Amino acid sequence: MGCQMNERDSETVAGILHCLGYQPAQTPAEADFIALNTCAVRAKPEHKVFSKLGELRRIKQERPQTIIAVLGCVAQVAAQEIARRAPYVDIIIGPRNYAQLAQAIKTVQRTSAPNDPVIVTDSHKTIPEALPVRRTTPVSAFVNVTYGCNNFCTYCVVPYARGREQSRPVQEIVAEVEQAVAEGYKEVTLLGQNVNSYGSGAGQGCPSPTVMSQEEGYGFADLLAEVSRVEELERIRFTTSHPKDISVSLLAAIAGLPNVCEHLHLPIQAGDDEVLARMGRGYTYEQYRHLVEAARERIPGLSITTDVMVGFPGETEEQFHNTLRAFEEIRFDQAFMFKYSDRPGTRAAEMPDKVPEAVKQARLEQLVALQNETARQINQKLVGKSFEVLVAGADAKSPGKVRGRTRTNRLVIFPGQERLIGKLVQVQTQEAYLWGFLGEIAAQS
Repeated sequence: MGCQMNERDSETVAGILHCLGYQPAQTPAEADFIALNTCAVRAKPEHKVFSKLGELRRIKQERPQTIIAVLGCVAQVAAQEIARRAPYVDIIIGPRNYAQLAQAIKTVQRTSAPNDPVIVTDSHKTIPEALPVRRTTPVSAFVNVTYGCNNFCTYCVVPYARGREQSRPVQEIVAEVEQAVAEGYKEVTLLGQNVNSYGSGAGQGCPSPTVMSQEEGYGFADLLAEVSRVEELERIRFTTSHPKDISVSLLAAIAGLPNVCEHLHLPIQAGDDEVLARMGRGYTYEQYRHLVEAARERIPGLSITTDVMVGFPGETEEQFHNTLRAFEEIRFDQAFMFKYSDRPGTRAAEMPDKVPEAVKQARLEQLVALQNETARQINQKLVGKSFEVLVAGADAKSPGKVRGRTRTNRLVIFPGQERLIGKLVQVQTQEAYLWGFLGEIAAQS
């Protein structure tokens, strides 16, 4: 469950399990080990964790030897609640502690009688390099560049769940990218809660300054340039970018490095200055808008996607309409839109003037309608154009068709054989939808 960092963490967990002799099971009922990798960023995914654990209770009753583990952000921030509500869970491990997973499994295996769960939730732990990995996609690889976050936005539990920011050494990142390319991967996505602050963690809350080997002043734009030199790497993506830390050098890198894709995920969160200040975002709407204008001016064809929440504590109708106006002005290619929900331990959870649920829902529906219409209009204007598509796999719902993404991260489905997987293909769009396009392989000139 959750973000791309969780997806990458799950690949590490799969690698650890493989080293212990485990192989994927077809169903949970057949499994010897079941893990939920969890998300705590909003209330809904956290509720899903406990709902899923309720389903797993029956499996544990029928097969007591099955090991059940809860991993990730909910494990970090709600370990004792998990142990209380689901006492049949054997292992609870936070996102900084997967290096201890193998030992936790061995400890449970040695315990014949039911016992308290093995709990490992040290959020200050330095994540070691060279943990095993079993990647789940055939053409695109996730590569962490930072762990944790130092921003402490007032609504966000991530710094508490994932710990303070830690930047990986350049040489380790490049080595992982080189290994991925050697294994046949054509694209990498560089991951971090805020990739733009890469390099700033040494000596500023990092568990150990020795994890950094960069020279002072080395930043994310420099890292992009380093990774771009890896031979036979076709595409580089990255996420997520914090608006307050975007630099001119980063925009220049996106514009100037041929294998860096023209896509920027730039969470706005709100379009009103007072709300942004209460969120602790560190920028005004005008600063955000000027940044978008500068990015679009420097990078032709750039797609910009975003995150936004409605119903933040104290949000007035006028402030919500400022967010609507921002969406009308900027015209995002895509947006992930959510209702605010209290996260225990955050400052926003203690703020007064909570917005009623019905009001939040109505505002969300209004914003979604606006953004969907914008996305339809943008996509419709792209019908008939030809795009380079990296083919990721067969389309499960359309026999005889494959799917892939443009450099601007738009999904395209088109007729093709599975031999195209991993290849770059020119595709002409024919029909536009909210999710992307149907197309045909472009005729060769």
